[in-house]
Amino acid sequence: MQMSSVRSRCLRVRNESDEDEKMWYEPPRRRTGRNPGNNRVGGGHQELLAIVRGLQRSNILRRESQVSLSFGSKRSNLRRAYRLLWIFCSSYGCRTRYVNSCGTCENTHSPAGQYQSLVPEHFGLSDLTGMNCLVDGNIPPSSGLSSSSALVCCAGLVTLTVLGMNLSKVELAEICAKSEHYTGTEGGGMDQSISFLAEEGTAKLIEFSPLRATDVKLPSGAVFVIANSCVEMNKAATSHFNIRVMECRLAAKLLAKHKCLPWEEVLRLEEVQAKLGVSLEEMLLITEDTLHSEPYSPEEICRCLGISLQELKTQILSPNTQDVLTFKLYQRAKHVYSEAARVLQFKKICEEAPDNTVQLLGELMNQSHVSCRDMYECSCPELDQLVDICRKFGAQGSRLTGAGWGGCTVSIVPADKLSSFLANVHEAYYQRSNRSLVPEKQSLFATKPGGGALVFLEA
Repeated sequence: MQMSSVRSRCLRVRNESDEDEKMWYEPPRRRTGRNPGNNRVGGGHQELLAIVRGLQRSNILRRESQVSLSFGSKRSNLRRAYRLLWIFCSSYGCRTRYVNSCGTCENTHSPAGQYQSLVPEHFGLSDLTGMNCLVDGNIPPSSGLSSSSALVCCAGLVTLTVLGMNLSKVELAEICAKSEHYTGTEGGGMDQSISFLAEEGTAKLIEFSPLRATDVKLPSGAVFVIANSCVEMNKAATSHFNIRVMECRLAAKLLAKHKCLPWEEVLRLEEVQAKLGVSLEEMLLITEDTLHSEPYSPEEICRCLGISLQELKTQILSPNTQDVLTFKLYQRAKHVYSEAARVLQFKKICEEAPDNTVQLLGELMNQSHVSCRDMYECSCPELDQLVDICRKFGAQGSRLTGAGWGGCTVSIVPADKLSSFLANVHEAYYQRSNRSLVPEKQSLFATKPGGGALVFLEA
């Protein structure tokens, strides 16, 4: 489950006080601030405001897209932004000028697999319109608040606009999720889904296969607060994230093999549960019975699956996980199944709304952080310290958010304690170190569910 406000604010380029923030994707007309809330995105309009300023139609795309960006102050962010937009806008594949830091692109054109633009691929287009873009944002990079996913979603939405194409929000979310795999990160689709499917005033339970979103009404007596640990983690520059994905994939295959399922077809732990038709609680018991807590070596995994080491590396592992020496399958599977159970419990508590709702939700968030720290091992000392500080000064629950290894925490705070909570956390974590140099509005702020990706149009 994701707080839609955390995800959608990544795509906003105006503050919540701006009167025309809520405009959705409509034909050019006077801005009224209305959000019709339709279920399709697209159009053929040439003049956009806010998300992309100064968008211009140009001649048929030549060797590469005509993109000019202003995105933060770090050159690495600029290159990443340039390249992600370029993947959407170019039909010529990826060139080594835009090699990403994890070395995914190594050849003159496409690396292993086809580096083709996903929007042209979806519509079967051969000639694309170029565009000049100015990209801006106020979400700190590598903070676990989906700034890169917001950029991809923005790029997809703008590309559709320029091409005069239409896609449903679900289709566009799925394409955007797929496009991020081209950076070398084996990510899921939750960030992209909430970016498009978010609605003001409600959190969303995001489910996949098929993609769908269910409203979850949050308690009125609590506020969710984001706090930035100021530790940056670039997922595409390391193998941490992909190793976790591979560990979950391997755990799923071993569980499937143990239960005599067609394990070769299984990629996700959820698939094992679905094929067995059992509850999450039963999957936790099966995990306990099947997997051992000691790390698995590649050779042991091969023996369990009856495959060779070469087959493991070439058919299952991703390029940047082929040299990993140990895999913690039990810990990762236990975290995933228990976290999924906590998500459903969170939704249930919100629906039933008992008198101690905030306390119960806080306990689930605390359990989640412990599991992220100890079982999934995606926390870091600064995040753990920040979580402890948030709990000390009034948060009923606090946990890391995003991929982990840095970035932000999210805390549930009673509304009547918000002011003192913000002041105390700011003093305890930021003022007592050089973290105070980080702009306060980017380091510590209260949030609430907001709407998804928007395009501002000028008549």
